[in-house]
Amino acid sequence: MTNINIKNKIDQLGNTMIEVFHIVGLFIVGGTIVWSATHEYLQIMQHESGFASLKDILLLFIYLELGAMTGIYFKTHRMPVVFLIFIAITAITRFLVIDMKSLVVNDKFNLIIMVTSILILSAAAGVLKFTEKKYQSDNDY
Repeated sequence: MTNINIKNKIDQLGNTMIEVFHIVGLFIVGGTIVWSATHEYLQIMQHESGFASLKDILLLFIYLELGAMTGIYFKTHRMPVVFLIFIAITAITRFLVIDMKSLVVNDKFNLIIMVTSILILSAAAGVLKFTEKKYQSDNDY
């Protein structure tokens, strides 16, 4: 009987340590996102043009999605993978809008790759949302 009691206490200690690590890790990640987004925002506002460009606004949306993803993971202990897909779509869109014009104008292959990537990521997000609604059980947390 004593061995079972010791094993249960060790299991409880292990579970508590995992939970503490989980919470501390999420606070570190969340703090880093807030710190980086704040730093980026202050740099944007101090820019000599006096306003935020489309590139800057899309970058702030990426930070917003990272923060939302961290918050959802903190509350539910589930990784919202669809947010990673949204971040990827936003990053590709940012590249298309801002950086693509600096590439060779006749480089249609890269443009097709980027647009196809957005299409595939959008389809993947749709599949994830559909399966989440259809197959989610009440026991998921």
